[in-house]
Amino acid sequence: MINITLKDNSVMQVENGKRLIDIAVEISEGLARVCLAAEVDGKLTDLRFVPQKDCSINFLTWADKGGRSAYRHTASHVMAQAVKRIYPSAKLAIGPAIDDGFYYDFDFESPINAADLEKIEAEMKKIIKENIPIEYFELTRDAALKLMQDNDEIYKTELINDLPKDEVISFYKQGDFTDLCAGPHLMSTGKLKAVKLQHTAGAYWRGNEKNKMLTRIYGTAFPKKSELEEYLEKLEEAKKRDHNKLGRELGYFKTVDYIGQGLPIMLPKGARVLQVLQRFVEDEEQKRGYLLTKTPFMAKSDLYKISGHLDHYRDGMFIFGDPDDNSKECFALRPMTCPFQFQAYLADMHSYRDLPLRYNETSTLFRNEDSGEMHGLIRARQFTISEGHLACRPDQLEDEFRGCVDLARYMLDTIGLSDDVTYRFSKWDENNREKYIGSAEEWERVQDRMRAILNHMEITYTEASGEAAFYGPKLDIQIKNVFGKEDTLITIQIDFQLAKRFGMEYIDSDGQKKNPYVIHRTSIGCYERTLALLIEKYAGAMPTWLAPIQVKVLPISEHFLDYANEINNKLIQLGIRTELDSRSEKIGYKIREAQIEKVPYMIIAGEKEQSSNQVSVRSRSAGDKGTMSLEKFIFALQEEIKNHVK
Repeated sequence: MINITLKDNSVMQVENGKRLIDIAVEISEGLARVCLAAEVDGKLTDLRFVPQKDCSINFLTWADKGGRSAYRHTASHVMAQAVKRIYPSAKLAIGPAIDDGFYYDFDFESPINAADLEKIEAEMKKIIKENIPIEYFELTRDAALKLMQDNDEIYKTELINDLPKDEVISFYKQGDFTDLCAGPHLMSTGKLKAVKLQHTAGAYWRGNEKNKMLTRIYGTAFPKKSELEEYLEKLEEAKKRDHNKLGRELGYFKTVDYIGQGLPIMLPKGARVLQVLQRFVEDEEQKRGYLLTKTPFMAKSDLYKISGHLDHYRDGMFIFGDPDDNSKECFALRPMTCPFQFQAYLADMHSYRDLPLRYNETSTLFRNEDSGEMHGLIRARQFTISEGHLACRPDQLEDEFRGCVDLARYMLDTIGLSDDVTYRFSKWDENNREKYIGSAEEWERVQDRMRAILNHMEITYTEASGEAAFYGPKLDIQIKNVFGKEDTLITIQIDFQLAKRFGMEYIDSDGQKKNPYVIHRTSIGCYERTLALLIEKYAGAMPTWLAPIQVKVLPISEHFLDYANEINNKLIQLGIRTELDSRSEKIGYKIREAQIEKVPYMIIAGEKEQSSNQVSVRSRSAGDKGTMSLEKFIFALQEEIKNHVK
């Protein structure tokens, strides 16, 4: 007998040799029906697993991330089986579960289309109806290689060859289909209910542009048809809000093939919103004691050798020349601002009384992102960031870190994204130490310090190993776009290494030279990414203070053009972003056009308005607001802008 500790901390005794599914049945038939996977001592596994010793077990249902992952991972295998039935010559690559569904990469002999997706989906439903048991087995490296080679699965063979020699090589089999996989999976194909294939995309094998382009098929799966339909409806709404579509339609940005992927052109509307955000951020940072710098966009490779970026971030950099050839100068565009901004600190010697020192900069950065990772303004190869670096004494670290979080929260609240973010404590990966600089002792000490700070601030956060910067742990403020893809919006990092590398010192109260802590932070993150998220958040209808055009002046006819022009000029002189629609179109058409452009306010100028020296006002959200004096409208508008009304 072995002892099983359940989620509620109760302990039950079970016979040796029982599978997790059998234990679930013993607890409750209802639990056995709904559980999809389990965590055994915190490790995700499927219900075939047989515990060999005392352990804790948490059974996972659809409500749990691990349960949904097992469900959708199984769906990806069902899709792969369907593909192999219809296209036997297709080669299998990889097929994981993702947040809202799954995908599988295939190498087809010829391209597939939408009609092919329908055939594959129909075959999936047949496989589900067949309720095929799913079996797990392990093979030696040689046997695993032979199986995949016999099946002519070249990509699976490559994956096996890249596995560590002592790695357990596992497979899952469902009827005539066998796949290399670590799992977990459901007990049978019939456990799946509602599936939908969505679209295809190109994907380089292993994400490397030098490798062959494969066909990636995306799909999703739910335990109920009604849940699937609800999801698809939300997806259609998300498509309408997608900044990559809506931002182009509204004239915020464009991309040009012969300029390059990930290099967006900000059009006047987009550039104006970025300018408004930048001025707002820089003004607020100045109020909080930041010192503005302006540093070069590139530097010799020598700088990146000192910082460690060349050793730890080379693949993400644009480099001109050979950094390993010391006989010639080599330059690189900056992927971060930190080693440049450190030079401001190094311009003078500092006392402990000078600290903290806070530097900020609106920085243009360059990162060599994979083509498959780029998406509109969310991820680009050139972008602008509200970067900053603080040098402080150990006793100031918590207060300064708290100040950085407070600034970030203020920004998020002001622009209306505070309810949409989550917090992640990103740590190093102790099993992959070559990715980082510094000793294990230093990392654990600083991470413990950061965890204590976060706990003192009562921040609710998750922990993620392997997501730290190479020089220190960080707090990542995470946000999802309309399609559920998560990205980092704002980051605040504790750096305990680079000050030493660059010789950043201060004279402490005991007369000794010491290295300060450095906090790397952004206050609003990447401006382009923030703009993308704001377009999606507000469906293009920006709050008035952020709107690229705040007021449209609409003369009813050319007879009132002079009066409309007079109004327009008054607004411009007051710093209000306005536009005069002088076209010879009917007023109804002009109003509809302004509504489509998501302009917050329209001023209508006609005979009645001109004769009374007033204006008729229409609001984007409230409709007709009646006739009023221009001064009254301006006062209300300025108050709305000043207070950053969302």
